[in-house]
Amino acid sequence: MKSSILATCKQTRFHLLDDRPTQEIDVEGLTIAVSSSRDTAEDPLKPKSKGKSKGKPDARELISDAHLRLKAGVHYGLIGRNGTGKSTLLRAIADKLVPGIPHSTRIAILQQTDAASQEDLKDFAVNAGESQNKTVLGYVLSSDHSRNEVIRKMNFLSKSFETEDPLHPVSAIRKIRHDKTEEELFLAQKNASLKSGARGLQARKDLKAAESKFLASLELLQQEKESIDAVALKEDTQVAVDTLQDLQAQFEAMKLVDIEQQARQILIGLGFDETTFDKPFLTLSGGWRMRCMLASVLIQNPDFMILDEPTNFLDLLGVVWLENYLQQLKDSSQTTIILVSHDRDFVNAVCEEIIILRDQKLTYFRGNLSAYEQDFEEQKLYWGRMKEAQERQIAHIEATIRETTKTGKKTNDDNKLRMAKSRQKKLDDRMGVQVSATGGRFKLNRDMVGYHLSAREEIEVPTDEKGISIILPEAAELRYPGPLISAEGIVFKYEPNGAPILNGVDVVMHMGDRVGIMGLNGCGKSTLIRLLVGNMLPTKGKISTHSRLKLGYYAQHSIENLQGQCQADPSLTALSLMTKETEGQLNEGQLRGLLGSLGLQGRIASDVPVSRLSGGQLVRLALAKVIWSSPQLLILDEITTHLDFYTVTTLASALSSFNGAILLVSHDRFLVRSLIEGKRDEEHRKLDDDFEGVNEETDEAQSRRRAVYVLKAGNLREQSNGVEQFERSLVKRVQKMLPGRGY
Repeated sequence: MKSSILATCKQTRFHLLDDRPTQEIDVEGLTIAVSSSRDTAEDPLKPKSKGKSKGKPDARELISDAHLRLKAGVHYGLIGRNGTGKSTLLRAIADKLVPGIPHSTRIAILQQTDAASQEDLKDFAVNAGESQNKTVLGYVLSSDHSRNEVIRKMNFLSKSFETEDPLHPVSAIRKIRHDKTEEELFLAQKNASLKSGARGLQARKDLKAAESKFLASLELLQQEKESIDAVALKEDTQVAVDTLQDLQAQFEAMKLVDIEQQARQILIGLGFDETTFDKPFLTLSGGWRMRCMLASVLIQNPDFMILDEPTNFLDLLGVVWLENYLQQLKDSSQTTIILVSHDRDFVNAVCEEIIILRDQKLTYFRGNLSAYEQDFEEQKLYWGRMKEAQERQIAHIEATIRETTKTGKKTNDDNKLRMAKSRQKKLDDRMGVQVSATGGRFKLNRDMVGYHLSAREEIEVPTDEKGISIILPEAAELRYPGPLISAEGIVFKYEPNGAPILNGVDVVMHMGDRVGIMGLNGCGKSTLIRLLVGNMLPTKGKISTHSRLKLGYYAQHSIENLQGQCQADPSLTALSLMTKETEGQLNEGQLRGLLGSLGLQGRIASDVPVSRLSGGQLVRLALAKVIWSSPQLLILDEITTHLDFYTVTTLASALSSFNGAILLVSHDRFLVRSLIEGKRDEEHRKLDDDFEGVNEETDEAQSRRRAVYVLKAGNLREQSNGVEQFERSLVKRVQKMLPGRGY
């Protein structure tokens, strides 16, 4: 089954009048749907439906009648729950499927391929036109398509002049002109298909002219060399010389040395070492390929830069560097950025406006994510109080209407009946929104939309996004106290004579402890975790565990492992997978209850194959494999990678109420602060509202040991000021790594 994106919108006479690049997008009535078409032929035995069926593809609308508005130079954060269509919207913009985006507008996109396999990334590179032997630095430098086109044409013409045949430059310049007419024909066909009426008539005339020009160019290209006369030879040769000179002038103006220096600085900022610059791109692992692709987007100077989860494969140093780079980019460029990320702190630091995708609509908020959440809570409180007050007023008026009507009918008092009728009219027409759009007093003849309307709009209180709830089971009881896990003097070496990855590490976890481990990629965090869970043995030192310990381990590659199981058994569902995992220790009802508590209810658990679950659903399924046995210790290694920020908030709330111990390895500063440090500041107060019972911590929760460690040079060092201390140290390093503001 193949999927394609269908995008439509309302068009005015101002749309598509020219093809000049734009740095602003303003499209009304945008509808985006994903259609699925099957390659297999229709079953001849299947009865045909009656009536006039046009055989429309099976399309699912993700966005309906929305207003897409992007202003030049603004950094936008796009938020919405998993599966609402964020990546599809970004893909439609990048592919210029949205009518109103000129073909020549430069758009660079980093796609969300966090779950991509090595083969997927290889195909992506090949489809992007990358050769098998492209180096890391060469891959990044080749991402500037306009510069590549200038170089290609310049080299093509230069080689034609290196031969002794005088007809080679003529053939070369004719080939270049033919390619240009072919592109003009494509644009003319596109415009003719999108326009109607008088503009459509003119577009079809332009299309005929473009077709004639294309055919004439093709005829010249296919002309036999012997039939080219001396006049045409002289003219085309001179055109080739002039074109080559123009291309050389453009090439010299591109400051290639500066571009290469900038590419090197970006790669270093994203974690590459200079020794890897000449390494073949296709030999990199999936995570490093994604970093290289991110660098290839950042090196460009597009009109629109689209970044879909750019922090997925970055450590905290890379995240802080990218924050500062994008902030600096705002001062030196008019590039519009549309960003999707589950990292709250990253979105807060980079984005100045928020686009909310909800209920198939797009709404906008000027401010960062924290300001949006605070404003949303204030709006809920404001409109909630107004609605409550009005409901009390309505109840009072209804009571007086009943009493007045009863009295009027009993005494035959027409004044009483008229009074009751007047109050009923007020109840019908004047109850509702009491303030205008500007915040002043509402006036019916001024503020009512539509002259035919006579009643005010009903007060609507903003509601929280309906999402999944996560409830973790209580940890199993221990029959006697003691440390859950204890590591003393751990030393680990991959080679007997090699440098130690871990050197004298001590870790002790008791019931209820909250411990976070942070550090840069490659410092040994995952190695330490594998030692603690017993997957590897230390070179020196001792690791002991409680005799009745049940340990739940969420590995960094849990999602990849689930996808591997799907390939072996495509029919595998969440319910059948958990049945195998528990080996009959839980019946179907208990398994459904467990999966339902993690947001995998009903048919999603039993009927939908695991291969069709979203990234967030796969995380929750992997978490079900971890918690079904009610472990006393949870070890979580990068659990937020595939989640939207709503689910990260819900997960943090559920984990905060867990009565067992938690060892967390994460680059997500919000999760470490809220879960490990236990902070409930104003910026993240929404966390307290998402889960009952966490607004006031119990004495047990307040007495928990909370510690944030940084693993560096094989040593585990506690941070007295938690995440903030580690972040400050990284900011100092980033300031030395950023490219100059001249770029």
